[in-house]
Amino acid sequence: MLRNKILIHSIVFSPDGVSTAYLYNDIALRFKEEGYEVVVLTTTPHYNVLPSEIKKQPLVKKMMGLYYESNFHGIRVLHVPQKKFKNSIFRIAGFIYWHFLSFFLGLAQKNVKLILSPSPPLTIGMINLLIGKIKGAKVIYNVQEIYPDFLINQGKLKQKPIIALLKSMERFVYNRSDAVVTIDEVFYQTIVDRFEDKSKLSIIPNFVDTQLYKPVSLEELSIDPINFPERKNCLKVMYAGNIGHAQSWEPLLEVAKELLSQNIEFWVIGEGVMKSYLEEQISLFNLTNIHLVPYQNREQMPALIAYADLHFIFMSPEMEGQGFPSKVYTIMACAKPLLIISGENTPICNFLRSVNSAYLIHENQIECQSNKVIGILNNLLQDKSELRVMGENGYKHIENKYSKQIVTMQYVNLGNLLISKK
Repeated sequence: MLRNKILIHSIVFSPDGVSTAYLYNDIALRFKEEGYEVVVLTTTPHYNVLPSEIKKQPLVKKMMGLYYESNFHGIRVLHVPQKKFKNSIFRIAGFIYWHFLSFFLGLAQKNVKLILSPSPPLTIGMINLLIGKIKGAKVIYNVQEIYPDFLINQGKLKQKPIIALLKSMERFVYNRSDAVVTIDEVFYQTIVDRFEDKSKLSIIPNFVDTQLYKPVSLEELSIDPINFPERKNCLKVMYAGNIGHAQSWEPLLEVAKELLSQNIEFWVIGEGVMKSYLEEQISLFNLTNIHLVPYQNREQMPALIAYADLHFIFMSPEMEGQGFPSKVYTIMACAKPLLIISGENTPICNFLRSVNSAYLIHENQIECQSNKVIGILNNLLQDKSELRVMGENGYKHIENKYSKQIVTMQYVNLGNLLISKK
């Protein structure tokens, strides 16, 4: 008897070291565990390229480098070459090449019953609809970020004809897919009216690997003592993730200036387009209480999360309604509390509001945001006891609803349901 076969089509997958790759690694493994034959169609690593991970999962050249192939725990992975070009013409050409070759590689897969892909990009949904139509496969589109809203709100897309085209494409993908999954109630309410048949849209949240991300005691910590020295009687505040435009960095800088003489220190871990700006500002104002640390391996993160007393995420106003930082789950799974700046009706605040595991700041002005943060941190410097309670609240919430085991099965159940329909 032939097993059901799923094609997972994602712009990132192992050995790339980004959150969506980790998410889809686990989804792919769960489908395999449940008896599916799984094949993944993706790019060559080009976001967080980790030599150690590529060594574990080597890419083998196929057809003189037209594409590459690797093996991820028994799952066949096809990689279309892709790079992060600085030149926009090269970026567009690479993007087109990826779509073109992905289409033909997808068509070459036999007996595919189900196709699953995350956004972005929106165009991946179009490719999968065409492959699904030709092969008679069911198509699931997973809305991780809302496009073109994301680009419009970021100010990167202003041309009305292009906006109209992308909105038309978005509706086409939503309404022609067999099912659309989004990650949050706010996302659901944002896009549900764009569906002709609203029953196609459902919510499956993102999740965390609670076997990796779990509470670590101070005695168990094994981290770099140079970047993360022991700091007694110090309040340690941390951000670990992409240092980009989705975050607002001005409140951090203002808070650090005001608290320079206090026993409060900040760690920012990662890479991204805004890192050079932070470096300049830290140097300009001699902010010795902000420590910039390079990207750290995923396996190190539970210890680093445990090292800090509090983890901050300051969302930029342009982006706060368009995405949900996956690091929220990992921090909570490690029983640590959060400090959030974001609008009141945004996915991150909608998720955290009832959990009592985070300080939520909704003010719009940077001065007001900074004053609120300073007040919270000064109070915690005197008494950290409530941080432990908040951390435990978050940990229990993740264990009950957002573990990898619980959520990945929801994708399998949806796939089984669609395949069972004639």
